[in-house]
Amino acid sequence: MSKEVKSAYYGSFFHAPVYGEFEYLEDALIEVDGDGVIVRVVTGDDPCKSDLLEAYRNRGMLVELGEGRFGLPGFVDIHVHAPQWPQAALALDEPLYLWLEQRTFPLESKFSDMEFARRVYGDLVDALLARGSTTTVYLGSAHLESSIELAAICAEKGQRALVGKTVMDDPAANPEYYRDASPAQAVGDTATLIKEVEAIGRASKQGIWPVITPRFIPSCTDEVLRGLGDLAASTGAYVQTHCNEGQWEHDVVLERFGKTDPYALRDFGLVNERTIMAHCPYVTEKEGEMFAELGVAIAHCPMANSYFSSAVAPVQRFRKQGIHVGLGTDISGGYSPSMYENIRQAVLVSRLLETGVNAMLPPDERGGLGEGTRVSIVESFWLATTGGAEALGLPTGTFEPGRAFDMQVVDTKRPDCDLTGFGVFDAPIDRLARILYLSTPDNVRKVYAQGRLVCDKDAR
Repeated sequence: MSKEVKSAYYGSFFHAPVYGEFEYLEDALIEVDGDGVIVRVVTGDDPCKSDLLEAYRNRGMLVELGEGRFGLPGFVDIHVHAPQWPQAALALDEPLYLWLEQRTFPLESKFSDMEFARRVYGDLVDALLARGSTTTVYLGSAHLESSIELAAICAEKGQRALVGKTVMDDPAANPEYYRDASPAQAVGDTATLIKEVEAIGRASKQGIWPVITPRFIPSCTDEVLRGLGDLAASTGAYVQTHCNEGQWEHDVVLERFGKTDPYALRDFGLVNERTIMAHCPYVTEKEGEMFAELGVAIAHCPMANSYFSSAVAPVQRFRKQGIHVGLGTDISGGYSPSMYENIRQAVLVSRLLETGVNAMLPPDERGGLGEGTRVSIVESFWLATTGGAEALGLPTGTFEPGRAFDMQVVDTKRPDCDLTGFGVFDAPIDRLARILYLSTPDNVRKVYAQGRLVCDKDAR
């Protein structure tokens, strides 16, 4: 790794290295090497800062954020169904089975068409980068070729990504027109994806990784789950799936195996320190202890859970148990590609979990979990940055030496979206809260991933 400074960034920055806390780096200088890694952060009161600024300006190496602009770390979105992008915001008032049968499966089946896949995936990656998401965990369709193409698109556009081919082989659970032909083919295709995506990742600056991706237990045969577990053991690849997302899934798995999702997945070899479990609102304390012991990460998808889980994941309990937790937009179970929206929703749904929701019942009968349940805006910011990076074991999410330089530049003085507060309540926490609650895609002006400028709206 090169330690020579190749670029420097001057301005004021927000990040959250510690859960529940944020740090405001006012008038700071961040030095970045040729590999896109932060070398040093020179704080505003450092006596050498002025000389460094002059030197970097003279050498054409300095990027200045400008008045009213703030740097935030790139977001880490750890659960996205890439082929569902065309149906975002559609049919979210339908039951899950209808949403899958009438919308999702017919749409995902179209990704055998490579031209269609390139158009959709290219647009999705652009949309996520434009909203500040520099790292994303993707579930592709059940098609090998287009899933590999998704990885290639991420590499080309500069987004750090984990990419999987969705496995769904059970003839009794999936439509004939859209499923894996056999367990052997599903496992073989996943093995091929691992090799191909690893090669794409080695050639990229920011990194691309493969993910073993059973859709969820109800869509998979025992044979394929066992085969994917063996593949996880032999390759060490990441694993992702849905876990205890809703009552129906919970009941189906319990009836089939006599055990719940977390234990069934564990016994198939799919639960380890590289596993990302999406949703998990029904995960019990005992199951959570097992996740913490094995190093599992949970992708909290507050928006999607409100539509399809009829439950709120207990984030604070997961954190207290020592489970890694990050945020996921869950396109398209969540309608918005913006992590800002999901940061807000994580706070909102935690308040509902705290108090319960049926106002016709006395407060002590509404089912709320009470004190210690609420997620603050700063904690939610951590989940979207540091927490996601921690969940994936990747060095990003903060502005600290040794971390990848991923940054979004937020302009608080955009026409029709002024976030300045007009000078009232202007403490750093107030500035950060306005950014997180009120930012639109237009406020995010520039995005850097691994030191590379991957989105520049000012140049348009």
